[in-house]
Amino acid sequence: MTTLITSKYTTARLWPALALVLLAGCAATPSPPAPEPEPAAEPAVEVDAESARVLPPLMPDSRWDAAFSAAEAALAGSDWMRAEQALAALEPPLNLDEHARRDYLLARAAFLRGDNDRVETLLQGIPDEGVAKALLLQRGDFARRVATLAGRSLESARIGTRQLGQGLDDTLLQREIWHDLNRLRDTELAAALAQTDAQDWRAWLQLALLDATAGSLEELQTGLRQWRREHPGHAAAATLPGGLEFLYEALQPLQKVALLLPLSGPLEPAARAVRDGYLAQYYAARARGDASHEVAIVDTDEFPSAIAAYQHAVATGADLVIGPLSKERLAELGQYSPRPVPVLALNRIDEAIKQDVSALVQLSLAPEDDTARIAELAFGQGARRALVLRPAGARGARLEEVLRQRWQALGGSIATTASYSSPEAYSDQIKNALNLGASEQRARDMRSMLATNIEFTARRRQDIDVVFLLAGTPAEARSLKPLLPFHYAGTLPVYATSSIYGGLPDPRDRDLSGARLVELPWLLGSNPSLRVAIAAGGTGSDDFARLNALGADAWLLQARFAQLQGGADTLIRGSTGLLRLDPGLRILREPELATFDGSELTRP
Repeated sequence: MTTLITSKYTTARLWPALALVLLAGCAATPSPPAPEPEPAAEPAVEVDAESARVLPPLMPDSRWDAAFSAAEAALAGSDWMRAEQALAALEPPLNLDEHARRDYLLARAAFLRGDNDRVETLLQGIPDEGVAKALLLQRGDFARRVATLAGRSLESARIGTRQLGQGLDDTLLQREIWHDLNRLRDTELAAALAQTDAQDWRAWLQLALLDATAGSLEELQTGLRQWRREHPGHAAAATLPGGLEFLYEALQPLQKVALLLPLSGPLEPAARAVRDGYLAQYYAARARGDASHEVAIVDTDEFPSAIAAYQHAVATGADLVIGPLSKERLAELGQYSPRPVPVLALNRIDEAIKQDVSALVQLSLAPEDDTARIAELAFGQGARRALVLRPAGARGARLEEVLRQRWQALGGSIATTASYSSPEAYSDQIKNALNLGASEQRARDMRSMLATNIEFTARRRQDIDVVFLLAGTPAEARSLKPLLPFHYAGTLPVYATSSIYGGLPDPRDRDLSGARLVELPWLLGSNPSLRVAIAAGGTGSDDFARLNALGADAWLLQARFAQLQGGADTLIRGSTGLLRLDPGLRILREPELATFDGSELTRP
């Protein structure tokens, strides 16, 4: 069955250049074939090889060049101990540049071992004057990256704006400044704007606030033109950041969009939640005159294949297809050729997608995005040696591998993993991972040797400073987290994916108090009017709130499809997180940090 939702507004065809640019994997020209999808997201932040970012790394000559070079090489290999040993060879007197270079390298070593307080002390001790420019650039670039990982996004962005035009890679630097600004809520941007008179910095904040608060595409485009007129010489004016340049000019609107959803089979509840999220955005846009297309809702369960449903959508005039929802249907459509109309799929697969006549972009709620993000957040707070708690099976193993790759790329290590297959195994697996059995055995040996019943408190292993909880359900998490203090590990910070939260306040979540997780902005208070509209329509379900958010972001990406031409620069504030594009045309999400305070989920 196909349901049509029409609009009274005039229509036109989809901007034809878009599919060609996306086909090229967001390269500068449309002719090369799209690169194959890569197995994991590109790292958002790296902190190694800092000197490589200074162009060129012109360091003042020193009699200690050999020691400095040895320390640099050790840090490039994440060997902070060898770096500190190399720097210990330095003997006074040291000139100002040598002092600064030593303290900068010691700060990097301290960061690798997780001593953030020492990092701040060392960096603040480097003077702003009388030191070689290359050293100041290195210090500033490193300080900015430390601030980014620590969640101090405003500070990081401010440092970055002061470094533009100073010899760093300005293209990469502007991308990272924009990413930092987009991590800030609109209220934070407005507060920062009210507190500064620096014109260049004000312009950055105004641009970010415009992108965060524009109520419609037309309002955004008008604001961008005004901003550029007022700041013609600004660093961001030549090419607007985040892919906004591709929204600058008025775009021809879509004529018809087809939603391909399984509305009569076992996935019907999920499909309806996605549909409701999309339609809430659509009707809100129509109310403000910002939607001029027709929507056709196609039940894929009535077709023998995703290809047949896609062909039906194209034959009935769709110039953009949203869906399918399941991985199996997506894999099927991904190999279909030719695809004359672009596709925004609602899932993500590992298999290579054929990008030929038009693009196939993948948007999903993949838990891998959550997993990579908790690694970054924990590392930024100084954690370095992790205990991983995960369910046995393919899903748990896959998430652990994603976590391990990102964690090790940052410089962390996995001390041990505890996998469980049943609730009965929870306690024993945690106890074994913490080496409590060895501690208890030592106590038994001591009692036997002394022939007396001495008092004893078990002692867990001390080489762990963070726990990654990859539980599959809230019930699992509520059972697992209380076992940590029971087994003498209650002081360890716990980072978890959104799977530990059911989507609604629940008194039972008091057992998760203190846990830090990443969650969709939709469940942390963003777009409240859309959530109210879905609930008022009587079709919303809190059990599927995240899928409402997925549908809302499908509409958002449809409206900003041209922005995807920004490629690696693309950055869009969504209901499921900050959205960016990888070389395989997969949308990667960056969810927000939240913390359980008692049973309440709060933003920091």
